[in-house]
Order: sequence, then structure tokens, then C-alpha cells
Amino acid sequence: MPESPKPEEVAAWQRRLASQANNRAWSLTENPERTPEEDEEMLHAAHAAMYFWNIVGDRNNKAHAAQLVAHVYARLGLPGPASHYFAKSEPMFFADSAEPWEKALAHAVAAGVAAARQDAPAHQAHYRKAVERVAALPDPEERSILEATLRVLPVPGTHGARDDSGPETHG
Repeated sequence: MPESPKPEEVAAWQRRLASQANNRAWSLTENPERTPEEDEEMLHAAHAAMYFWNIVGDRNNKAHAAQLVAHVYARLGLPGPASHYFAKSEPMFFADSAEPWEKALAHAVAAGVAAARQDAPAHQAHYRKAVERVAALPDPEERSILEATLRVLPVPGTHGARDDSGPETHG
């Protein structure tokens, strides 16, 4: 009879699976031309990441996972679940203790959720804050990662249409 894996081995695999699912879901959110099958994969990957982070993650991992699920639902145009999951992450990332990139990402996801809800004032306010905060990030890698999220957000006042110039930036 094979030996059962040790709890720390199981936890290590759960962290790997959470990370892999998380990265796949984020990658799919950044694709503006997903197929219906990729939409489904994106949703499953986000929920898988949240499932595993809820088992082995800390408070921060769990909040990031809820934020990802909110972002996925917003990208799918489903405002109810997007709002529900964003509410789980919002207190963590709008807190003074959040890292600058976390606050920028929270505003980006909030903009997407507001767009899905068709809440134009919130969409515009969060989009503007996201663009400003991303532009102010000193780390070029963090800025680049978050710009990928900004590129797929609906631009306020365009009914979800994007122009070829990408998000407006403030120098």
C-alpha cells in the first residue's frame, strides 16, 4: 500500500496548483479576443485558484484570489458575482497598508466591476485612479503587468470600445 503524502507535501502541491490556476486565469483576462471555451477556462481557473488559496493561503492570498474572481466575472459581463467577490477583496486593497501596485490593481478591477454594473460615475472614477496609480508605479515590471490589465478595461464613455492607443496616461 502506498504511503500517504505528508501534510506539507499536500500543501506544497496545493500552493503550486493555486499559483498555476491564478496565472492562467490572469493571462486569459488579458486576452481581448477570448473564445467561449477560453471564457469558461478563465472562470474555472479563477475559481480553482480561489479554492486552493482558501485552503493554503494567508489573508492576502485569499483577498487576491477573490479579486481575481471578481475581475473574471466583470470581464464576462456578470455584475452580480463580480460585485460579490470584489466586496471580499476591497477592504484589503483600499486599506492604507496595501502596496501601491495593489491599490492600483484594486482600482482597475473596481473600474471593470463598475463597467459591468453600468455604473458610469464609479467606472470613470476608478478607471482614472487606476491609470494614475499605474503610471506612478516606480517599478517598470509592476507597471507593465498592470498596464496589461488596463488595456482590456472598457474606457469610460466608450460603451466598452477601445481605441488603438490603449489607456490614457498622465505624465
